[in-house]
Order: sequence, then structure tokens, then C-alpha cells
Amino acid sequence: MSSNTSGWDVLDEAHEALRTAVAAVPAGGWDLPTPCTGWNVTAVLQHAAGDQLGFASALTGEPGPDFDPFSPSGKPEQDPAAFLEAALTRSAAAWAGVDHDAAEVPTPVPPHKMTAWSGMAACALDAAVHAWDIAVAAGAPSPLTPALARPLMRVAREIVEPLRAWGAYAAALAPEQGDDDVAALLRYLGRDPQWQPAA
Repeated sequence: MSSNTSGWDVLDEAHEALRTAVAAVPAGGWDLPTPCTGWNVTAVLQHAAGDQLGFASALTGEPGPDFDPFSPSGKPEQDPAAFLEAALTRSAAAWAGVDHDAAEVPTPVPPHKMTAWSGMAACALDAAVHAWDIAVAAGAPSPLTPALARPLMRVAREIVEPLRAWGAYAAALAPEQGDDDVAALLRYLGRDPQWQPAA
């Protein structure tokens, strides 16, 4: 177990990846396009924060986001770092109260109940992949590392296939020779690891 208070290492690392990505967005960069077609950096941030609030709400019964994470405005309405931090704080606090060995916890995504580890990792998967979206859109180094991608691939294989039918994930891209763990995860989620904004 790590020295942090939550003990959920994968979630802690994913949250830190999202913080790092947001901190790297340059002034005026919130309107930049991202790998999420039709969404700018602000919209991805809003969606990612809303998802964290959704997981927290499922666990605690407290209110979730006051907006639709799947229809973000894409317009900054408050300080991005503060907006994100409030969501990450609620998410981390909710998961800190979960028994790591629980056979079933509520989640906001189908099947709406998972083992504690899978639910936590699903929450982390969302944060880490959107951290990658924001970082590459901003031209910053990816905070999604191979060490983080490996456990996230495990939970992705548990939950992603049913969600594709709902449009939550694009069709998987074919693996390519030389893919590392990050590239393999991104392709499985329908993202091009070599994505760059259109010239």
C-alpha cells in the first residue's frame, strides 16, 4: 500500500495524471481540439470532472454533478484547476471509505455494480484516459504511463465492450507492432496513440 491516505494507488496516480494534464494547458489553450471528436479541452475537463462526481455520488448517495457530463458546454465557467480539484477531492474521499475487499459497490456505469477494485479502476481509467486527451491536445507530455496503463487495461477488458454499444467508446483500433502498454490501452479504447490536432 502506498503512503497516501486512500490506499487506492491506481486511482491516486490517475487523479495526479489529470491534475498534471490540466496544469500543462497553456493560457488560451482551453478551446484546443482534442481526440474526443467535437470536444475542446474545456469540454473534456468538464466531462472528466463530472464522471468523478458521478462515481462519488454512486458510492455516497450525495448529489452528483449539476450538469450533464456527456453534454459539456465547452466554455470555462470557473477556474479549471479549482473545478477539477473539487471533483477529485470528492472522488478520493468517497473511495477512501470503501472496503478494498468489497464484493460489490455501486457505480454510475453499467453494470452499475462491480467489485471494489474494478469500480475503483473504472473510475481511474476515466481520469487517466482523459488526462491523455488533454495533454496531447495541449502539446504536453502524456501523464499516462505504461505502469498505470497496465492495470487500467485489466479493467478496460472487463467493462468496455458493453459500453461500446452505448457510444461511450469507439471501436477498438488494431494493435500495431511496437505498441507499448499505453498505446495498447489507447487503441483498445478506440484512440489513436499518434493523434495530433489537424494542421
